[in-house]
Amino acid sequence: MNPPNSIPEGFSASRIKSETERPRRDIIVIGASAGGVSPLRQILKDLPADFAAAIFVVLHIGATSHLAEILDHSTDLPVVQAVSGQPIAPGRVYVAVPGFHLLLHDNHLLLLHDNHLLLRRGPRENMARPAIDPLFRSAACTFGARVIGVLLSGALSDGSAGLRAINRCNGIAVVQEPSDASVPEMPLNALRYADIDYVAPARGVAELLIRLTREQAGETPPIPLELRLETAIAAQEVSGMGVDEQLGSPSRFTCPECHGTLWEIMDGRQLRYRCHVGHAYTAESMLDAQATQTEEVLWSLLRSHQERAALVRRMAEQERVQNRGGLADRLQQRAAGYDEDAAVVRSLLRGRPAMSGNDDPEQDVA
Repeated sequence: MNPPNSIPEGFSASRIKSETERPRRDIIVIGASAGGVSPLRQILKDLPADFAAAIFVVLHIGATSHLAEILDHSTDLPVVQAVSGQPIAPGRVYVAVPGFHLLLHDNHLLLLHDNHLLLRRGPRENMARPAIDPLFRSAACTFGARVIGVLLSGALSDGSAGLRAINRCNGIAVVQEPSDASVPEMPLNALRYADIDYVAPARGVAELLIRLTREQAGETPPIPLELRLETAIAAQEVSGMGVDEQLGSPSRFTCPECHGTLWEIMDGRQLRYRCHVGHAYTAESMLDAQATQTEEVLWSLLRSHQERAALVRRMAEQERVQNRGGLADRLQQRAAGYDEDAAVVRSLLRGRPAMSGNDDPEQDVA
């Protein structure tokens, strides 16, 4: 596979000069969704005020979020909302903001600081922005073996591909014990698709992180091309067919968001998809997005049948006023037919299970 000329050089692992100078594991990325606020608060509460690693948090959030303030009341560590260009400092917690992917970058040519945050309105991944996978992937590409990824409670499978990226760059992957998570699908899918180093309940994660950050990081291998490509897509630094062609093969499916062709990516044991624009899905989130799309179509169809029935009844009333009873009767029959169609659609909607994908973790902190 030939690397494209447009890959940003900044998305590469920090160089390690020698065994004696090898840094410790000092970059911690945490991802969570539904049910994730409580374990997040527990972990930060249990960390000491002199904890030396930098922590980056992505929680699936809506248009507004008070997560930084909530977490700040749970810990002695300083907690701040992420700001693009902000330098990375040890012992600080950076929280993703609504509408932007939180990425880590070390290209000193772009800004004054070698290691800094990037906030980008890149393509949504797994129907979310911020999403967990872009943060995990960018951390792996930038800091390699120094990274510890932690995945907490949530639905579907965001975070699994990110943990696999951390695996491939010799970082450490941790998931919350599924039986300890209020919504266990994300930890379960991570165990299914990534090579997980540690499984721990929320109350045990901080102790594990303290121990791991006292250890030297291993060697960082060459960063795989596809990880740098996908990180660059999230950062809006590359786009277009030439990039997408190197990530997989064309599929028969279309993107639920932009309706473009989806490219199929076999990422280890996990099946994923990405479109020309850059929207990305795991197979689980793709199925959920299709189900949401189908439900929207059904609601639109129901409204259409109801409106047609109402309109035809109004027409029938006008015909009766003008003493054209035969035509009015025929119109009433048509209205009854639309009512029957609406009843069929309504029965389909009643039989559909509740959607699980774009859950609302902010309900945990309301």
